[in-house]
Amino acid sequence: MTLALSLGDLSLSRGGRRLFSGLHLRLEAGQACALTGPNGSGKTSLLRAVAGLCEVDSGQIAFGGTDPGTARASGLHLLGHLDGLKASRTAGEELDFWTRWQGGRPAAMEAAVLRLDLLRLLDLEVRRLSAGQRRRLALARLLSSPRPLWLLDEPLSPLDAHWRGQVLDIMAGHLAGGGLILAAVHDPLPVATVVLEIAP
Repeated sequence: MTLALSLGDLSLSRGGRRLFSGLHLRLEAGQACALTGPNGSGKTSLLRAVAGLCEVDSGQIAFGGTDPGTARASGLHLLGHLDGLKASRTAGEELDFWTRWQGGRPAAMEAAVLRLDLLRLLDLEVRRLSAGQRRRLALARLLSSPRPLWLLDEPLSPLDAHWRGQVLDIMAGHLAGGGLILAAVHDPLPVATVVLEIAP
Protein backbone atom coordinates (compact mmCIF):
# COMPACT_ATOMS: atom_id res chain seq x y z
CA MET A 1 0.00 0.00 0.00
CA THR A 2 1.37 3.39 -1.02
CA LEU A 3 0.04 6.33 0.95
CA ALA A 4 0.30 10.07 1.01
CA LEU A 5 -0.94 12.19 3.91
CA SER A 6 -2.63 15.55 3.67
CA LEU A 7 -4.10 17.74 6.38
CA GLY A 8 -6.36 20.48 5.10
CA ASP A 9 -7.34 23.48 7.27
CA LEU A 10 -7.41 21.26 10.34
CA SER A 11 -8.76 22.50 13.68
CA LEU A 12 -8.89 20.50 16.89
CA SER A 13 -10.03 21.08 20.46
CA ARG A 14 -9.66 19.03 23.63
CA GLY A 15 -11.52 19.62 26.87
CA GLY A 16 -13.21 22.70 25.45
CA ARG A 17 -9.90 24.36 24.56
CA ARG A 18 -8.85 25.01 20.99
CA LEU A 19 -5.42 23.48 20.46
CA PHE A 20 -4.80 24.61 16.91
CA SER A 21 -6.62 25.72 13.78
CA GLY A 22 -5.89 26.22 10.10
CA LEU A 23 -3.27 23.45 10.02
CA HIS A 24 -2.02 22.32 6.60
CA LEU A 25 0.43 19.56 5.66
CA ARG A 26 1.19 17.41 2.64
CA LEU A 27 3.50 14.38 2.86
CA GLU A 28 4.40 12.10 -0.04
CA ALA A 29 6.14 8.73 0.01
CA GLY A 30 9.67 9.09 1.35
CA GLN A 31 8.99 12.25 3.36
CA ALA A 32 9.04 12.93 7.09
CA CYS A 33 7.52 15.73 9.14
CA ALA A 34 8.68 16.82 12.59
CA LEU A 35 5.85 18.21 14.69
CA THR A 36 7.24 20.77 17.10
CA GLY A 37 5.71 23.02 19.72
CA PRO A 38 5.41 23.38 23.49
CA ASN A 39 3.84 20.76 25.72
CA GLY A 40 0.08 20.89 25.46
CA SER A 41 0.07 22.46 22.00
CA GLY A 42 -1.65 19.46 20.43
CA LYS A 43 1.13 17.35 18.90
CA THR A 44 -0.08 14.10 20.45
CA SER A 45 -3.70 14.95 19.71
CA LEU A 46 -2.84 15.52 16.06
CA LEU A 47 -1.20 12.09 15.83
CA ARG A 48 -4.27 10.52 17.43
CA ALA A 49 -6.55 12.37 15.02
CA VAL A 50 -4.61 11.11 12.01
CA ALA A 51 -4.92 7.59 13.45
CA GLY A 52 -8.67 8.08 13.84
CA LEU A 53 -8.67 7.97 17.63
CA CYS A 54 -10.09 11.45 18.18
CA GLU A 55 -12.31 13.77 16.18
CA VAL A 56 -11.24 17.07 14.65
CA ASP A 57 -13.42 20.16 14.83
CA SER A 58 -13.07 20.93 11.13
CA GLY A 59 -10.87 20.26 8.15
CA GLN A 60 -9.85 17.11 6.33
CA ILE A 61 -7.41 14.26 6.81
CA ALA A 62 -6.75 12.31 3.62
CA PHE A 63 -4.46 9.45 2.67
CA GLY A 64 -3.73 10.06 -0.98
CA GLY A 65 -6.89 8.53 -2.36
CA THR A 66 -6.87 5.49 -0.07
CA ASP A 67 -10.07 5.04 1.92
CA PRO A 68 -9.42 6.46 5.42
CA GLY A 69 -10.77 3.34 7.12
CA THR A 70 -8.48 1.10 5.09
CA ALA A 71 -5.50 3.38 5.63
CA ARG A 72 -6.03 3.44 9.38
CA ALA A 73 -6.69 -0.28 9.68
CA SER A 74 -3.73 -1.54 7.67
CA GLY A 75 -1.64 1.40 6.47
CA LEU A 76 -0.26 3.04 9.60
CA HIS A 77 1.39 2.46 12.95
CA LEU A 78 0.91 4.75 15.97
CA LEU A 79 3.64 4.63 18.62
CA GLY A 80 2.66 6.86 21.51
CA HIS A 81 4.06 7.76 24.93
CA LEU A 82 2.26 4.72 26.33
CA ASP A 83 3.70 1.72 24.53
CA GLY A 84 0.58 -0.46 24.77
CA LEU A 85 2.57 -3.46 25.96
CA LYS A 86 1.01 -5.97 28.36
CA ALA A 87 3.27 -6.15 31.40
CA SER A 88 2.46 -9.77 32.32
CA ARG A 89 3.47 -11.23 28.94
CA THR A 90 7.03 -12.01 28.01
CA ALA A 91 8.62 -9.75 25.43
CA GLY A 92 8.51 -12.62 22.94
CA GLU A 93 4.83 -13.32 23.56
CA GLU A 94 4.00 -9.64 23.24
CA LEU A 95 5.87 -9.16 19.98
CA ASP A 96 4.41 -12.36 18.55
CA PHE A 97 0.88 -11.22 19.50
CA TRP A 98 1.27 -7.80 17.89
CA THR A 99 2.94 -9.21 14.79
CA ARG A 100 0.08 -11.63 14.20
CA TRP A 101 -2.59 -9.08 15.13
CA GLN A 102 -1.23 -6.57 12.63
CA GLY A 103 -0.73 -9.07 9.83
CA GLY A 104 3.04 -9.42 10.04
CA ARG A 105 5.08 -12.51 9.24
CA PRO A 106 7.40 -14.59 11.45
CA ALA A 107 10.41 -13.82 9.25
CA ALA A 108 9.81 -10.08 9.65
CA MET A 109 9.49 -10.51 13.40
CA GLU A 110 12.77 -12.43 13.55
CA ALA A 111 14.49 -9.70 11.57
CA ALA A 112 13.06 -7.04 13.92
CA VAL A 113 14.35 -8.97 16.94
CA LEU A 114 17.85 -9.02 15.49
CA ARG A 115 17.74 -5.40 14.31
CA LEU A 116 16.77 -4.15 17.76
CA ASP A 117 18.88 -6.65 19.73
CA LEU A 118 15.92 -8.19 21.56
CA LEU A 119 16.85 -11.87 21.46
CA ARG A 120 18.14 -12.05 25.04
CA LEU A 121 15.03 -10.22 26.27
CA LEU A 122 12.35 -12.42 24.70
CA ASP A 123 11.88 -14.68 27.75
CA LEU A 124 11.61 -11.77 30.19
CA GLU A 125 8.25 -10.40 31.29
CA VAL A 126 7.62 -6.94 29.91
CA ARG A 127 7.38 -5.57 33.47
CA ARG A 128 11.03 -6.47 33.99
CA LEU A 129 12.29 -4.47 31.01
CA SER A 130 13.85 -1.04 31.38
CA ALA A 131 12.16 1.95 29.75
CA GLY A 132 14.64 1.85 26.88
CA GLN A 133 14.14 -1.89 26.35
CA ARG A 134 10.38 -1.44 26.31
CA ARG A 135 10.76 1.30 23.71
CA ARG A 136 12.87 -0.99 21.51
CA LEU A 137 10.24 -3.73 21.87
CA ALA A 138 7.50 -1.29 20.88
CA LEU A 139 9.56 -0.11 17.90
CA ALA A 140 10.02 -3.72 16.79
CA ARG A 141 6.31 -3.79 15.93
CA LEU A 142 6.98 -1.24 13.19
CA LEU A 143 9.38 -3.67 11.51
CA SER A 144 7.58 -6.94 12.19
CA SER A 145 4.42 -5.82 10.39
CA PRO A 146 5.52 -3.17 7.88
CA ARG A 147 3.11 -0.31 7.15
CA PRO A 148 3.84 2.83 5.14
CA LEU A 149 2.85 5.59 7.59
CA TRP A 150 4.52 5.82 10.99
CA LEU A 151 2.98 8.16 13.57
CA LEU A 152 5.58 8.55 16.31
CA ASP A 153 5.31 10.43 19.60
CA GLU A 154 8.80 11.27 20.89
CA PRO A 155 10.25 8.12 19.29
CA LEU A 156 13.77 8.57 20.67
CA SER A 157 12.72 8.85 24.32
CA PRO A 158 13.99 7.16 26.54
CA LEU A 159 16.73 5.61 24.37
CA ASP A 160 20.43 6.06 25.04
CA ALA A 161 22.78 7.63 22.49
CA HIS A 162 23.60 4.32 20.80
CA TRP A 163 20.00 3.32 20.31
CA ARG A 164 18.96 6.78 19.23
CA GLY A 165 21.43 6.41 16.39
CA GLN A 166 20.14 2.95 15.53
CA VAL A 167 16.51 4.07 15.50
CA LEU A 168 17.37 7.05 13.33
CA ASP A 169 18.95 4.60 10.87
CA ILE A 170 15.73 2.57 10.93
CA MET A 171 13.69 5.70 10.26
CA ALA A 172 15.98 6.69 7.39
CA GLY A 173 15.62 3.21 5.91
CA HIS A 174 11.84 3.42 6.15
CA LEU A 175 11.86 6.73 4.26
CA ALA A 176 14.28 5.39 1.66
CA GLY A 177 11.82 2.55 1.02
CA GLY A 178 9.00 5.00 0.32
CA GLY A 179 7.53 5.19 3.81
CA LEU A 180 6.21 8.31 5.54
CA ILE A 181 6.85 9.53 9.09
CA LEU A 182 4.92 12.07 11.14
CA ALA A 183 6.77 12.49 14.44
CA ALA A 184 6.09 14.69 17.46
CA VAL A 185 9.46 15.83 18.78
CA HIS A 186 11.04 18.43 21.03
CA ASP A 187 14.48 18.20 19.46
CA PRO A 188 15.02 18.27 15.67
CA LEU A 189 15.39 14.90 13.97
CA PRO A 190 18.71 14.43 12.18
CA VAL A 191 16.95 13.12 9.07
CA ALA A 192 15.54 15.24 6.28
CA THR A 193 12.19 16.55 7.51
CA VAL A 194 9.53 19.10 6.92
CA VAL A 195 8.95 20.99 10.17
CA LEU A 196 5.40 21.83 11.25
CA GLU A 197 5.29 23.99 14.36
CA ILE A 198 2.09 23.88 16.37
CA ALA A 199 1.84 27.08 18.34
CA PRO A 200 -0.97 27.94 20.77
